[in-house]
Amino acid sequence: MTKTRRSLTQGQRYNLIGWWFLLPAALLIFVMNFYPMFKAFLLSLQTGRGRQLNFADPLWSNYARLFEDEIFLLTMRNTFIYLIIQVPIMLFFALILAILLNNPNLKYKGLWRTAIFLPSAVSLVSYSLVFRTMFATDGFVNDALLAVGAISEPVNWLGQTHTAQFVIILGLLWRWTGFNMIFFLAALQNIDRSSLEAARLDGANAWQTFWYVTVPQLKPMILLTAIMSTNGTLQLFDESWNLTKGGPAYTSMTMSHYLYELSFLKSPNFGYAAAISYIILILVAVLAFIQMKVGDKRD
Repeated sequence: MTKTRRSLTQGQRYNLIGWWFLLPAALLIFVMNFYPMFKAFLLSLQTGRGRQLNFADPLWSNYARLFEDEIFLLTMRNTFIYLIIQVPIMLFFALILAILLNNPNLKYKGLWRTAIFLPSAVSLVSYSLVFRTMFATDGFVNDALLAVGAISEPVNWLGQTHTAQFVIILGLLWRWTGFNMIFFLAALQNIDRSSLEAARLDGANAWQTFWYVTVPQLKPMILLTAIMSTNGTLQLFDESWNLTKGGPAYTSMTMSHYLYELSFLKSPNFGYAAAISYIILILVAVLAFIQMKVGDKRD
């Protein structure tokens, strides 16, 4: 043992010590992440109720069933509606707010930044319940709209398909716009000021400076926030569960909400629910890959 230690160089000893420090974390990651993922994949190949599970024949039966399940297809459609509408609007407003709050002449910048970021620090359940109360038939929103004459009778916001989806999208925008704004604000503060000054000296106006100088330097952050927002929306659960309970008739329910119902609310069908979880994983991976290919133009 002594000879082995002596034969190691100082750099090799440092590397060995580093690996020893990493080993506990690596084991925890394996036990808490990769092993459950492997077990979930095996579970997705099984059928049965509760704990009475057996491998399906054929093995891909649960995955084939997905394409015949009208409720799952509806929840996938709902999820993509939230994704396509909410994510671009949220990132656009986040970028605009970041640009406004990056103005060095703006007074009370810290106050405005904190106020806009605070919604993302609110509990998901808490804010969903507040929105549910506000958009109830006898809630604040209807009272305010009736007071100004915008509507003639209360709107059942959470009991109709399009209005229920609208409330979920509005809740997502309220909570997550400030979160993404912080990322854009950090990126803006790292932009080289000399490039902006050079553009102005060359005669570029404010729009040209923004589009041709600022945005190209923000592309890595735009890509990051787009991927994070897409992943979060594909796994959306809290708003669907707490705001609308997936109603009316599953028309506002997300895939993760449906997965939860299959696992815990109805007669437990863990194999089929695990198959849905892997479909969500595949969608997250595919969309992230596409976004990386489209957005990352580095050589």
